[in-house]
Amino acid sequence: MRRTARNPLLWILLTLLSVVFVGPIAAMLLTSLKPTAEAQSADPDLLPSEITFRAYEVLFTSADNPVLRWFMNSMLAATAHALLVVLTASLAGYALARMDFKGKNVMFGMIISTMFVPGFIFLMPNFLTLDRLGWLDTLAAIVVPGAAGAFGVFFMRQFFLSLPKEFEESARIDGAGPFTTFFRIMLPNATPALVTLLVLSFLANWNDFIWPLYVLFNDARLTLPIGLSKLQGAYTIDYPVIMAGAVIASLPVLLLYVFVQRYVIDGVATSGVKG
Repeated sequence: MRRTARNPLLWILLTLLSVVFVGPIAAMLLTSLKPTAEAQSADPDLLPSEITFRAYEVLFTSADNPVLRWFMNSMLAATAHALLVVLTASLAGYALARMDFKGKNVMFGMIISTMFVPGFIFLMPNFLTLDRLGWLDTLAAIVVPGAAGAFGVFFMRQFFLSLPKEFEESARIDGAGPFTTFFRIMLPNATPALVTLLVLSFLANWNDFIWPLYVLFNDARLTLPIGLSKLQGAYTIDYPVIMAGAVIASLPVLLLYVFVQRYVIDGVATSGVKG
C-alpha cells in the first residue's frame, strides 16, 4: 500500500478526478459572484473581475421568490421523508432477513419486482390517492409517498443478513423480546446502513422535481427545486441568480456528505455481502 501511495500516476489520476468533480462546483460559485453582464458574456472569464453579492441579495430580498421559505420546505420534507424511509425499511428488512413466516420469499420477490416498474406509472394513482386523503398542496404529499420503497427494504435486508446471529441469540438468552432485540441490539449495529439509507433518501427527496410539481400549487409551499425553476425568465436568464440558487441548494447536500461519509462508505461496503 505504501508503494501504491508513492506512485505519481495515482496522484495525477486523483488530481484529475478532483478537478472533474470539484470544477463544476467552483464554476457555479464563481458565476454566482459575477456581475450579470460578465456572466452573460459570450467569452466569460473563469474568475470574476469584480466580486458582487447581488445575486444572493436578489434571492433573499425578493418578495416574489421566497427562497428561504422554499429552502425550509425542502429541508423539512426531505428530513421527514428520510426518517420515515429508515423506519419502514429497517422494520421490513429485519423481518425479511431474520424472521421465518409463510410466504416470506414470495413477498420479498414481489417487493423487489416493483423496482423494475417505471416510477411515472405511479404518478396518477398516487395523485388520486392524495386527492382522496385531502393531502394535495401540503408537505405530506411529498413526504409520505415513496416512504416504503423497495430499495430501502432490499438494502436493509442485505445488511441484516450480514450481521452475526449470535447477537440475537445472546439477547434471547438474556430474556429480550423481538422488539427489544431489534431496537436495542440490531439497530445500533446497523448504524452504517441506516445512515447510508438516510442520506440516499434525503438526496432523492431533496432533488425531486416531477412529483412536487404535480402536487404543490401554492408558491409558499413549493420546494427549492420547483422554486428555483421560477427564477428563469421567459426571454432572459440571470445566470448569477440561477447559480446562487444552485449554490444554496447544494450546500445541505455537501455538508451532509462531509459529516456522514464514513458511515456511507461502511454501509455500502457491508450491504450485499450476504444474501
